[in-house]
Amino acid sequence: MTQEVGDLDRLVRNRIRALRVAQGRSLEDLAAQANLSQSTLSRIENGQRRLALDQLVTLARALDTSLDQLVETGTDDVVTNAVVDGAHGARRWSIRAEPGMSVVRQRMTAPPPDGPARLRAHPGREWFVVLSGAAVLVLGDQRIRVETHQAAEFPTMLPHAIGAQGGPCEILGLFDREARRGHRDDPE
Repeated sequence: MTQEVGDLDRLVRNRIRALRVAQGRSLEDLAAQANLSQSTLSRIENGQRRLALDQLVTLARALDTSLDQLVETGTDDVVTNAVVDGAHGARRWSIRAEPGMSVVRQRMTAPPPDGPARLRAHPGREWFVVLSGAAVLVLGDQRIRVETHQAAEFPTMLPHAIGAQGGPCEILGLFDREARRGHRDDPE
């Protein structure tokens, strides 16, 4: 139980920092918007100060996300396999679709970036299926290989990146409205 609390605490701290960095905001800027001192925010991010619920609420609001997304831990069943419809020969993947979804087809040749500073974190959910080749999904500290005809779905509040493994790969990605906003600087 204590390790689970420590893991959640570390996850939330990492998300706060990752969102701040991904949004290009300074400690001073976020601290001011969240009504905290810069040193308090720094100590929160570095684990030197205890996380308080009221601070989490104001930090979530200042980071333009929800408290639920800030503390979400669901990373089970990230990768899914296609179900083949024998009558039609079609592959189908189950996803939680919602209005405002965007679809992007991407060819990748480079592996995912190294180092936590190169990972993105932002509100939303993403889903992708590998059309050809193999992709690597970096999700926090995990590196997950996703093969052709496999799909992955994950909360984008976890620092993440996607790249090719062992040669080029092509993916079809779906982004909810919030996740698409988090990738607005990506080339189409």
